[in-house]
Formats: sequence, C-alpha cells, structure tokens
Amino acid sequence: MAPLFALLMLSDMAAAQSKVTIAVGGGACLCYLPTVLARELGEFDRAGVSVELVDLKGGSDALKAVLGGSADVVSGYFDHCVNLAAKKQELQSFVVYDRYPGLVLVVSPKHTDEIKSIKDLAGKKVGVSAPGSSTDFFLKFMLKKNGLDPAGTSVIGVGLGATAVAAMQQGQIDAAVMLDPAVTVLQGTYKDLRILSDTRTAHDTQAVFGGDYPGGALYSTTAWVKSHEKEVQALTVAILNTLTWIHSHTPEEIMAKMPEGLVGKDKALYLAALKNTIPMYSLDGRMDPKGADAVLAVFSESSPEIAKANIDVTKTWTNKYVEQAGRTMGTNAK
Repeated sequence: MAPLFALLMLSDMAAAQSKVTIAVGGGACLCYLPTVLARELGEFDRAGVSVELVDLKGGSDALKAVLGGSADVVSGYFDHCVNLAAKKQELQSFVVYDRYPGLVLVVSPKHTDEIKSIKDLAGKKVGVSAPGSSTDFFLKFMLKKNGLDPAGTSVIGVGLGATAVAAMQQGQIDAAVMLDPAVTVLQGTYKDLRILSDTRTAHDTQAVFGGDYPGGALYSTTAWVKSHEKEVQALTVAILNTLTWIHSHTPEEIMAKMPEGLVGKDKALYLAALKNTIPMYSLDGRMDPKGADAVLAVFSESSPEIAKANIDVTKTWTNKYVEQAGRTMGTNAK
C-alpha cells in the first residue's frame, strides 16, 4: 500500500504543478523584471505552476515562439496583441505589469553633433531590439509623428542589453530605441547623452501619447487562455504577488533578488536604473481601458492596415483573472 500511496501523492503533485513556458522579450531589460523576479521569489511555484523562462532577443521573437508553439505565454508588450488583431490573429493580455512603456529614443554619443531632433533621423540607421518589436513600433510612430516617412530610416536589430550599448558606443548606429538599464548605463558614461523622446514616467508618456500607454504584460493566444484558465489564474496571482513585493521593498532589496548575470558588474548603475524604473511597474495588474484604446489609436495613426481593420480592442485584453485574484487573495490585488 505504501508504494501505491507514494505514487498517488506524486501523481497529485504533478497534476497540481502545471508546466508553462514563458518567452521573454529580453530578460536583461528592467521592463520585464516582474516576470524574472516572480521566478526568483518562487511566486510561480507557490501559485501552483512550474514555469520555464526562455530569454529571447526582443518581443517579436517571443511572439514568434508562442505562435510557433515552442512557448505558451509571452512576457512582452501589449501592443503586439493589437497589431496582430489586424492580421486576424487573436491574442489576449491577462495581467499588465508595466503602466508605462519605458521606451527611450537616444542618440549615439558619436553622432550627437549631427542629430539634434527626431527630424534629423531621416536617412539614418536606428537600432531597435528586433525588427517588428515594440521598439520598432515606437520608432515608426515617432518618425511619422514628426513628419518623416518611416521607410526612409534604416532599422537595425541590436537587442536590448549589452549588445545595444556596444552598438551605440561604437557608433555602428546613429540612434536607438532603448530601455533601462541600458539607457542609464549610457548616461553613466556620457553625461551629455541626447534623449529625443522618453516614456519612463507618467508625465513623459502623456506628452508622447496623449494619455496612459500600457507596456509589459503576460499574454497568449486567446485559444490558449480559454483552454488553460487554471494556469492563467496561477500566473496572474504570481505576478500580482510580485508587484506587491516590489512596491513594499527597497530598490536595493529588489536588486539583491535578481540574477547576477542580469545585474551586471556595475551594481550602482543598475540600481540607479532600477530606481528610475520602479514607478513604471503596475500597482494592481489591471489593464486601463483608456490605455488599450490609446495603443489602438497610435497604431491606427501609423498603420493604414490597422486603421482599416475595425479592431475590437476589448477582445485583446481581459481583467477577469486579476479581479478573480483580488477576490481569492482577499485584497484589491495590489
């Protein structure tokens, strides 16, 4: 009986601990910190889900992993859900961890003298994490907003971390759309670093987009979300608990939990970048409907295909699992 009982116990444990693969659009980027930190804190395991994080070059690569079947969930920017809706591919965000996108358009230190405004990017080489990623979307939006044809600027994939910093320092590109900690790393070396556009704060985000604009979120295909509600709920609870932990601990305590390889050798610069980024993290994991509408408006302005697609943006996100977590956790999911 004892061996049989042990087998039954193991079977129950395996059933309780569902396995999910999450493709991350660049783990070194602080915009994705809540996903990485949830693993480091053991929040996924506590929620009853065994998570494997797969670190990829950019959000578009993470999206391809899910669409191709090698991953279940994307930890990436919500705007992909809207973009793919125009192509009749149904994706749905179920917990938002970035209130602001944190995207920064920066001039290479070697090209500061010749590039003083976004208009000067005409005909230049501009780095993004990967073509088709949110950094690329942002670049095209800013170019069009400033009266430039996005096709007139060369887009170069340079990643988000050390590779992007190196490309900027060496002048391989004229400018780049970057995120922290890479931006703060560059600012630490180049005090006169020229920033053309910044969306790391509420004020700056409103100045660029005219309102709130959600960034990082967990999302998957609508079909996967509907058929894996238990896993989706567990992932949501893990992220919400992590957001609560972030906002109740110091930047130093948060950094101490992150993998050494992501923090890097210069801990002071990482800490400075983290302090800049913490206000960006959501307090409650909810999608602001106005923010989702803003994403659609931005894409519609820069893409005729999306403008004509009659997208129902409410189908690209849900707060159902965040609200359920709030009820079961006995809190407001903060």
